[in-house]
Amino acid sequence: MGNFKEAENPRHAAFKAHSPCFTPEARSDGIYRGRPRPFCLPADRAEENVYFGIREPALDCFAGHHIKWHDGHKPENESVGKPSNHLCDSQVCCVNFLFPFADKPDALAELLHPIFPTVRKMMPMEGSGQYVSSEWIGERNYLGEKVSRNGKRTRGANFTSADAAAMFECLDGTRQIVLIEWKYTESYSPVDMQIAGSGTDRTAIYRHLYAADDFPLRKELLPDFGSLFYEPFYQLLRQQMLANEMEKAHELGADRVSLLHITPRHNADFPRVTSPKLAHLGPTVIDVWRRLVKEPNGFASVSTETLFGCFPVQKFPETAAWWQYITARYPWVLERSEAY
Repeated sequence: MGNFKEAENPRHAAFKAHSPCFTPEARSDGIYRGRPRPFCLPADRAEENVYFGIREPALDCFAGHHIKWHDGHKPENESVGKPSNHLCDSQVCCVNFLFPFADKPDALAELLHPIFPTVRKMMPMEGSGQYVSSEWIGERNYLGEKVSRNGKRTRGANFTSADAAAMFECLDGTRQIVLIEWKYTESYSPVDMQIAGSGTDRTAIYRHLYAADDFPLRKELLPDFGSLFYEPFYQLLRQQMLANEMEKAHELGADRVSLLHITPRHNADFPRVTSPKLAHLGPTVIDVWRRLVKEPNGFASVSTETLFGCFPVQKFPETAAWWQYITARYPWVLERSEAY
């Protein structure tokens, strides 16, 4: 466990104990991995992990699109699954920060403008009025990942998924999709992921994409393909390839598809370079990845603090209650910092 998460766990426990955002029943210790923990919710109150202002539409959205909640719960007598009961869950954190913008295109454009200054207006990703999509896997199986026997792909499980996605029209009239990789308390060790527990060589799954001339990374800088199969490089690899294939297919009419990485600057455990063969390319994961990505505009990274610290809440009064919740639950977001 990283130092950031070690600090977040007791802070969340205190927040749960005293915040009016939780019901009395939710204040009990939750069982997580077989043990009662104060920074977790009782399983039957797991939905309270999601900000109350978006709870119902977020749960309905996940259910409607058959999106899997990571570490989630689905009671037998209920049709809608519930999120993780762990208050430090990264997927829940992403939903709490970004889903409130799903029906606020002007506010979302304002949020993204410092990173993408060419944004003119947001465009719905799926359905009418849905401007933020969760666990986006692309309209097709672009990466050739194994499909289940029923022929269906699941968003959020078993396939490369962007934590969120948004689309906008640029000033020049072109259309751009942004795939978002969200991190919270994650930290990684130098564990080689090339061979799965099942014995599958993961490089074989994506070898055809690596061999292509339009592979989105600078292969001349890579010692070998296997050097990318260390987290979080393995995740970034798949998402960068997904963005590249979506762009080639002009998914949803997009002319460009890029990857945006969002991580708390306070999480000093995340940036360490885990792949021994890539350590010479830069001091942090993001430095290495920026150097590897061929297209300069194909990848961007920003700290959570900087991105949300620039957002003018006073300009959008409908976000005031959400901002009060966010800054109470994740108070480190108020301490602005420079992008990675």
